[in-house]
Amino acid sequence: MNKQGISQRFKTFAEKECKDSSPLYEYLSLKIAADDELLELCTYCRDGQPVPNLFLGGVHFLLMKDSSHHLRNYYPSIVQDPLPVIDSFHHFKQFCLFNKHQLIHILQTKLVQTNEVRRCAYLYPAFCYMHELTNKPLALLEIGTSAGLQLGWDQYRYQYTNEDGAYGNDTTSILICSEVKGNHLPVLHPEPPPVTSRTGYDLHINHKEDHPWLLALIWPEHEQRRNLFTAAAESIKEVDIDFIEGDGIEHFPGKVKEIPYNEVICIFHTHVANQIPESAKKVLQDKIKEIGRHRDIFHLYNNMWDRKLHLDCYINGKEDCHVIGDTDGHGRWFEWNLLQEKSIT
Repeated sequence: MNKQGISQRFKTFAEKECKDSSPLYEYLSLKIAADDELLELCTYCRDGQPVPNLFLGGVHFLLMKDSSHHLRNYYPSIVQDPLPVIDSFHHFKQFCLFNKHQLIHILQTKLVQTNEVRRCAYLYPAFCYMHELTNKPLALLEIGTSAGLQLGWDQYRYQYTNEDGAYGNDTTSILICSEVKGNHLPVLHPEPPPVTSRTGYDLHINHKEDHPWLLALIWPEHEQRRNLFTAAAESIKEVDIDFIEGDGIEHFPGKVKEIPYNEVICIFHTHVANQIPESAKKVLQDKIKEIGRHRDIFHLYNNMWDRKLHLDCYINGKEDCHVIGDTDGHGRWFEWNLLQEKSIT
């Protein structure tokens, strides 16, 4: 991608993603968008990667490893009382140029991978919905699983601002809070639907030694996200997950053949499809449709063709596609526009 295109990405990132969420990244992104030297540095990012996330995450990663540079004083993830962001860019650029070769190595070798546990806030009602439609236990397959934290969605507890009580696993200390928007409220089961298997695909499966990189991808102001990530990463150690390193779109049909017919297949991915080529997205949809001709299968996703959360259902050979609604990138809120007629109590 040329520097003009990268500049526009940083502007969009600042205005659409960082505003009201990360003052530091909002300010830095607008400055980077107008700086030719840093835009040139960004051209080293791997194809298909979200450049602002990768570049800012790379700087954060290096700074967390060696936080002696003055830039550290602007990062709430490193110091308790950060300095005003308006004075940060000079030090940011200086740090980037001084660490240019290390940063280029990161941009060429690292991936932006999902690490947002709070997105499970909308996975929970979606999986409840799937269970209601089929009354079958769920066989989970996640594409772009990273460390597998979202495959453990049934290990967490949930509270929603417009719902009384809490839902999900009542033995955990991990509590995820979110707000439901939209035309309807989801039917929330007091206890999670049964899960029979969990399979996670990724081009690079993250293990414990990769956690510093995933933490660096979390924005500096987001302490709660870091705490949730750390707690979930510890919790997921006790969960049986089949991690498969490779192209999930290529490999998942083989796994589907192993799943008994008395279980329902649930393929899902969040904030991953924007990194998938258009041709591969079409292949994924075609494979799911073909499987759906013969058995029940769900496909839950966003960022495929638009930013909205979608659920494609194939039950008894019939296709039924829903747009659930918009979601906040970090799971702070989500829309719910599915109408459900019954619930399990």
